[in-house]
Amino acid sequence: MRILIIEDDIEAGLFLQKALKESGHTVDQAHDGDDGIALARDGGHDVLIVDRMLPKMDGLTLVKTLRAEGVRTPVLFLSALGAVDDRVKGLRAGGDDYLTKPYAFTELLARIEVLVRRREPQETQTRYQVGDLVLDRLSHRVTRAGEAVLLQPREYRLLEYMMRNAGQVVTRTMLLEKVWDYHFDPQTNVIDVHVSRLRGKIDKGFDRPLLHTVRGSGYMLRDGTI
Repeated sequence: MRILIIEDDIEAGLFLQKALKESGHTVDQAHDGDDGIALARDGGHDVLIVDRMLPKMDGLTLVKTLRAEGVRTPVLFLSALGAVDDRVKGLRAGGDDYLTKPYAFTELLARIEVLVRRREPQETQTRYQVGDLVLDRLSHRVTRAGEAVLLQPREYRLLEYMMRNAGQVVTRTMLLEKVWDYHFDPQTNVIDVHVSRLRGKIDKGFDRPLLHTVRGSGYMLRDGTI
C-alpha cells in the first residue's frame, strides 16, 4: 500500500519510513502541515499517518480541512498527546484511529492494515470458477471436475484470493498482505510452501495445470499456459 507520513520530527519520520518500506510499502513523507495537506489532496494514498503537533498547520486542522474537502483517505493520528481528551479531539476531527507515542511498530502496522481493510469494498461475488475448478464462498466448498478438494483454512484463503485475481500475477508481498493479513520477512518461504501444497491439491492428477509460477514475479491462476 502507499502511505503518507506527516511528521515534523525528521528522525522519527525517517525511522518509520524505513520500517514501512522494509514491510513492502511505498512511503511518502512531509514535515509540516502545508506540505502534508498538499500531498494528501492528491488522493493517491491508502493511509495517512499524521502527527498532531505540526508546524504551519497542526494535525487536527489538516484532517478537518481534508474531510471538509471530501478527502476520505483513512487517517491514523500518531502523537505524544495521549490523554483521553486528546484522543477524542483527534477522532472528532476526522481521524479513524489514534496511537500514542512511544508505540510498537507491530501495533502500528496492524492498525493501518485494519484501516485499509475497512475501506475496501465488501466482496459480493459468491462463486468463482477457473476452468473446471470451482470455489463456492457460501458453502466454503471447492471442487475440480466435480470432485471435492479438501483444503486447510489458509489454503482456502490463498485459493480464494488467487481466484479473485485469476489471470493476473500475484506477488508474494500481495499474498502476505491479503492472505496472512500481516508482514513476514520477504525472504521467508512460507508462501512457496503453501502454494506448493495448494498446487498438489488442485492440480495433481490433472493434465492441465491451473496454478502457474511466474518466474521472478509470483504466481498466476488461469486456465491455460502462460
